[in-house]
Amino acid sequence: MQAMLLVGFLTSYLVSLAGNMVIIGLIRLDSCLHTPMYFFLSSLSFLDICYASSIVPHMLFSLASGHWTISYAGCKAQMFVALTCGITECMMLALMAYDRYVAVCLPLRYMTIMNHTACQVLVAFAWLVSLMLSVVPVFGLPMPFCGPNEVDHFFCEVPAVMQLACANMSFSETVMFGRDIFTLFIPFSFILATYGRIAITILRIHSNQGRRKAFSTCTSHLTAVTLFYGTAIFMYMRPRASRSPAQNKMAAVFYTVVTPMMNPLIYSLRNKEVKGAMSKVINLGRNMFSRMA
Repeated sequence: MQAMLLVGFLTSYLVSLAGNMVIIGLIRLDSCLHTPMYFFLSSLSFLDICYASSIVPHMLFSLASGHWTISYAGCKAQMFVALTCGITECMMLALMAYDRYVAVCLPLRYMTIMNHTACQVLVAFAWLVSLMLSVVPVFGLPMPFCGPNEVDHFFCEVPAVMQLACANMSFSETVMFGRDIFTLFIPFSFILATYGRIAITILRIHSNQGRRKAFSTCTSHLTAVTLFYGTAIFMYMRPRASRSPAQNKMAAVFYTVVTPMMNPLIYSLRNKEVKGAMSKVINLGRNMFSRMA
């Protein structure tokens, strides 16, 4: 079983790295992709690389060696990095929804509102807020350990580690639930409200071709939102009594391993501009290779 898991997770991780690096490379190389939408997509790809790399390499080492231990400092660092990346992804998906809202509902003002400086500030703000919100649960809350030291998970996730604390964690759990509402429920509600406005705007378009074009720009993002938020809300917004370790692990696999692997496929398979940029790069590589030969 460990060998099968090793092969499966290694394959997923390599596909995730390759796919997200290709997306970043294509967006940097092709000037046609130097738009706000693709700036956010490249930021999401970089984020997915960081997210998967904070968890999967150590898990692969454990599967390969059978050495299932991690230091206390390493566990804290993994919690902090994974939590920061997870919160940033929540906010990044909300920013991408806002970008689609401006593009569909305010097309004449799109490049004015979503200028390059504004996009950089929004992404930097998402990372800064995520760092601040990750410091409190990982380093700020009292979490004394004096007994069991076996985390029933495949990585150091905050809820799993909190179960080992030998103190009353009611206050900490309340703080964590408030943070979850701020980082999950509010961005998700914003995305739903944004797409409600987008749907109203699309329905007002008279031509079927115009409706299809407007809707096609949103389908990839909606798929990514459903995949990430569905599993994250299932994991963090349920009462603690209804959680089981097996369900927690399965949900965590989706938003830490599957989502970073699937996002490049989701955003490229049905995207003509990304496929066009990939064709240009492939043809350029063929021409260079033929000249060298």
